[in-house]
Amino acid sequence: MDVVGKSIRRPDAAEKVTGQATYTGDLEVAGMAHAKVLPSPYPHARIVRIDASRARALSGVFGVVTRHELTDIEPYYGSDVKDRPIVAIDRARYEGEPVAAVAAVDLATAEAALELIDVDYDVLPIVAAIDDALNPMSISLHESNLCHEAHYEWGDAEQGFAEADHVFEDTFTFPMVYHYAMEPHTVIAHYDETGIRVWTAAQHPFLIRNELARLYGLPLSKVQVTIPYVGGGFGSKSYIQLEPLAVALSREARRPVRLAFSVEQSARTVRRHSARLTLKTGVRKDGSFVARDCKIYMDAGAYTDNSKRVTARCADRIPGPYKWPHITVTSQGLFTNTGPAGSFRALGGPQAAWASESQIDIIAAGLNMDPLELRLKNVAAPGEMIRHDKNPLDADVATGLQKAAEFVGWEWPRPKEQPTQDGKRRGVGLACSVLNSGASPTSTALVRLHADGSATAMVSTVEIGQGSRGVMAQIAAEELGIDLDKVAVVASDTSTVPYDRSTGSSRSTTLVGLAVQLGAKEVKQQLLDLAAKHFEAPVDKLSTKEGSVVFGEEGVTYAALIRQMFGGPAGELMGRGYVTPQAQGRLSGLPVFWEMSVFAAEVEVDERVGTIRVLRLVSVADVGKAINPKQVEGQDEGAAMQGIGHTLFEEQVYEDGRLLNPNLIDYRVPTFEELPEDFETILIENEDGPGPFGAKGAGEGGIVAVAAAIGNAVYQATGVRIKDLPLTPERVWRTLQRDGKG
Repeated sequence: MDVVGKSIRRPDAAEKVTGQATYTGDLEVAGMAHAKVLPSPYPHARIVRIDASRARALSGVFGVVTRHELTDIEPYYGSDVKDRPIVAIDRARYEGEPVAAVAAVDLATAEAALELIDVDYDVLPIVAAIDDALNPMSISLHESNLCHEAHYEWGDAEQGFAEADHVFEDTFTFPMVYHYAMEPHTVIAHYDETGIRVWTAAQHPFLIRNELARLYGLPLSKVQVTIPYVGGGFGSKSYIQLEPLAVALSREARRPVRLAFSVEQSARTVRRHSARLTLKTGVRKDGSFVARDCKIYMDAGAYTDNSKRVTARCADRIPGPYKWPHITVTSQGLFTNTGPAGSFRALGGPQAAWASESQIDIIAAGLNMDPLELRLKNVAAPGEMIRHDKNPLDADVATGLQKAAEFVGWEWPRPKEQPTQDGKRRGVGLACSVLNSGASPTSTALVRLHADGSATAMVSTVEIGQGSRGVMAQIAAEELGIDLDKVAVVASDTSTVPYDRSTGSSRSTTLVGLAVQLGAKEVKQQLLDLAAKHFEAPVDKLSTKEGSVVFGEEGVTYAALIRQMFGGPAGELMGRGYVTPQAQGRLSGLPVFWEMSVFAAEVEVDERVGTIRVLRLVSVADVGKAINPKQVEGQDEGAAMQGIGHTLFEEQVYEDGRLLNPNLIDYRVPTFEELPEDFETILIENEDGPGPFGAKGAGEGGIVAVAAAIGNAVYQATGVRIKDLPLTPERVWRTLQRDGKG
């Protein structure tokens, strides 16, 4: 291949590193007002009265939105369940929930106006955490505190436990985690008689368009959503967040309005689900898995957001890549008076892998068995079923495990290492998982071949830092057989580019890339048909190379064929690429592909103070075909660093429904200090994916199994099993002291 498989420089690299890239917050729209939000000071309170008359009277205020301004529209929105109000209607359900908002000539005036809004609250009891939500005596946040339940089973788990030689039961917890994308949520909205125009830092422009059209009673053609560069998302900008409120403010102010949240506000807007997972697993003496029963409780926060999918995906992912004769899984999302939980890289995957892969090592220890051997004994091979209602596994997990083990010098039994004079011990650990990735296989693309032989690919996948624009250009250039520098990519404006469902779930390269390839193929077929007439030769005797159609020793350029067709240097050929669930083969079922997560880690634990240092970390990713290998490695390693964060220290801490650490002073994220000394991504490329040139998506698997690999390494180093994340120095030290290991 000439272009695909090459580590080219990203087309947006220079713009971004020189500060020239334009983000939503950089835009200036003529006549634009600036907005501020009045947050609820209480985690749960009934709004008895709200009066914004004094705020409206303040000079420089263009508009105020309270519940009273929303009576003529449907005020609730959401990705699945429409339960989140544009501003609080009857009651506020989390601290920081918007109760009112002001659009004014500047931010200082908007802030002053907030002080003039009078609100009477009736403070209510709170549902602080999972146990409160499960308590039937607790107050209900909605019709009940059950947000969603996912359940499936096959075989007979009770029979399996009776047949097992050993049964292990363990409970694990996973913390609330904030995405900390570099750019907080930012929106500019303009509502007028022609429709709605929105510029926003978001991942799902067409889903936002659909929801705004529904809320404000407009046809889709009257809602335009434009996505400039986005400063990271990781799921925090999935579906719809601030856009309905920004539009409501513009409607009141009769002008464009910018609404930009601070980091502290964004931290309360969406987060990852914390979870408690109880796993009961039956095995035979030889390590064969017999049965598993899983009970999962996920903290969904105050509103549904994407909790239905996250709850279901966690259930999907708890079996891991293993063959289970008997299994039953129940996963519940529960409402609490905390910030709403939504999408976060690898929905439900890190929670599931932390519990499942930690218990695999517990089982290995109980059987006095090599943890690698135990996994290899039970892992499914490509083509085998791991879920009875889903496509067969297409990831080579066994090879990944062997490569990861080799990287860290795995040997068993592990040599007993004595602590050094400064009280430090080292250990290695393994973990693996798979994700049912790809989301809905619904994507379209348009490829235009211009009169000079250059091309434009028009797509809706959002560039959020993952490098999708460069990848789409590589795919188009390879399929058309033209130089990469002749391909431009236009993306992410619902009025100009064709439909795509979303950017997330590792789907862009696989599904949008496939649509681009199909569009380029259609253009190429048109070129071959034109060349067949030109050469008076059958199409099957023609080929394409370097911007020309070749017949024997002769060639004619694409530009010349277009000139012949249109009678001059004008016109263009257009190719359409459609990816739909009605497609044949693997796209007709779900998942579109299984994304693999395989990790090995070596850690050093200072038993005197409980600190953990990750010395070596390797990820093995089965990517089918890496369109841009260095970019794939960067995605994988970036995900792994996020995984190190929630493993070692990241956690949103709530007390009585109030978030105590909404900023980078109190909430730690990984820095270069936490970068492993030896950090590697190994790519498996079998060219067997459903995407273009055999590609599979990547970017989420890199976060999934990190915590379990590190936790298992900590156990190998210290003999202490910790079942709660994060593995903070205090938690490690206290556990060592409790178990007499410190």
